[in-house]
Parts: sequence; structure tokens; C-alpha cells
Amino acid sequence: MSPQEPEQDPADGTKPSAGAKKDPADGAKSPADATTAPADGAKPPAEAKEPSRGRRLIDSLSARSRGEGWEKPQGELAKYRSAWRAGVRFILQRVVFRAVVNSAVTPQVQTHRRVKSIRGPFVLVANHTSHVDGPLLAMSLPWAQGRFLCTGTAADYWFDHWHRRIFVRTMLNAFPIDRGGSRKHSGTSRRLLRSGVPILVFPEGGRQTTGSMADFKPGAAALAIGVGVPVVPAAIIGGYEAMPKGRNWPKKGRPPVAVVFGEPMISHEHESAVAFSQRIRERVKNLYDDHHDEVLGVGVQGEEGPA
Repeated sequence: MSPQEPEQDPADGTKPSAGAKKDPADGAKSPADATTAPADGAKPPAEAKEPSRGRRLIDSLSARSRGEGWEKPQGELAKYRSAWRAGVRFILQRVVFRAVVNSAVTPQVQTHRRVKSIRGPFVLVANHTSHVDGPLLAMSLPWAQGRFLCTGTAADYWFDHWHRRIFVRTMLNAFPIDRGGSRKHSGTSRRLLRSGVPILVFPEGGRQTTGSMADFKPGAAALAIGVGVPVVPAAIIGGYEAMPKGRNWPKKGRPPVAVVFGEPMISHEHESAVAFSQRIRERVKNLYDDHHDEVLGVGVQGEEGPA
């Protein structure tokens, strides 16, 4: 899942999608902010100093042009931005599934304010604790950002049978991912991002089996770098404790499960996918550690505890 390296975007310093438009407002000074240099050659005041690259990048995530300047999806990809399909998902995720979740666990959601201002596609990255992680993240994300969120699912299991295919496409806006060496659907995630569709990735590669967070594979980071989109880190807390691998339903007593969405991340200039992936994992781990005690209580061993 290693995307090709596109051209550099002069607007925000990230590598763009093929259809991304430059936002003239991103990182540029308005006439009102411009400072005329003194005639005697004196240095301009400190407040006129150009904003740092990192601040310009983060500020540009809320630009309207970032949400509108992506390729219009064609053919098979068009359904991933279908308005009527999104309406059906709203009912399934935020009415039906929410009622089921509320009956089985005690959900909590915390969202960083900058997540709510994102315009355009992004890669949502989270730890993987149980089968309900995908729908749980989808229903917890603000609707403006989660409306077209799609999830990659195994093509040889979920897409080989019509009833499973209908379920994951309807509930998760799912797209097929190849396993076992096949490359039939190679590049789908990259094309979706370039069409303005955010995607969910679990970089651990599978559900946790011991409650400890595994190393992150660099594919999600490489994808974000190659297309030029931000990463939204998310930590699921209590998912493993409520529904460890091997269970088909959460434990009795409506155990607490929290989803915490952290501040969006953008790769540093010349940062490798491996280094960016390590930073993302550290951010997810910090989100987990920072909120563990308030969700599960002090003294409860978390996923980063000793084996």
C-alpha cells in the first residue's frame, strides 16, 4: 500500500492529490497583515514574522478550497461519495447501531477541536481492539468529517458473498483490500483519498490478541504522505477489556468504552513513512495513556501494561 510520490504542493508544503486546488489564503499574508519595511532598513517588528510551516499546514486544514478541490470520483468510486448512501449510513450508524452499542457498553467520545474543522480527505488511524471498532469510530466521528468515511475490508471474506458485501458497504462505506498476494484492488485507497474520501486504517494489521498495542505498519503514513492529507489519530480505550478477541458480544454490565480523537497530524518535510508512522503510534499511545484512568479507573491494567 505504498503510494507513488506526487509533486510538491506550493500551497501548504504537503504532497497533494492530483486534483487538489491551491488555496490562495493558506499560509499567505493578507494586505492588512503586510508590514512595510522601514526606510532605514530596520528589522520589522516581531509580530510581523511569517508563521511557522507547521502552523500554516495545520491552519490550512480548515480552508474551504481543501474540501472542494479534489477530483470528482468517477465510475465505481462515485458511490463512495453518494449523498443518498450517506443518508442511509447516518440512520444505520447513528440511530440503529448507536442504540445497539448503548445497550451493550457505556460509550464515551472526546474529540479535539481541530478535527471538527478539517475540510477534505484524511486518514483516520486507530488501535484495533475488537470487531466493533470500525462502526464505533464511524459513529463517533463528527458527521461533517465522517459522512463519507470508508473502511478497507478483506476482499476474500467480505466481498465474496453478496450479503456480507451489502452489509459492509452500507454500514461502513467499505472498499475491498487484497490479501494473500493479490493486487486486484491495488491503489483503491489512494484513488479514494484523491477523490475527497477519508479512509480508516488500523495500522496494527489485525485485532489485538493480548491487549497490548502492536507496532504500526507504515502503510497508512506512506499513504498520507504520498497523497498529501492529514492523519487523525484515535485511541479506543476499553475495547479489548469489553470484547477481547474470541468474543462475539461485549461482556455483561455495559463496560465503559471510549474513543478519543486527537489533533490532526501532518508529516514533517522530508520525513520518512517509517518515522511518521512511529510518531503516529506514539500519539495514539499517549491518547490512550492520558485517558485510561478516567475511562477504566486507576489500577486497571491497560493495553500498554506489562504482559
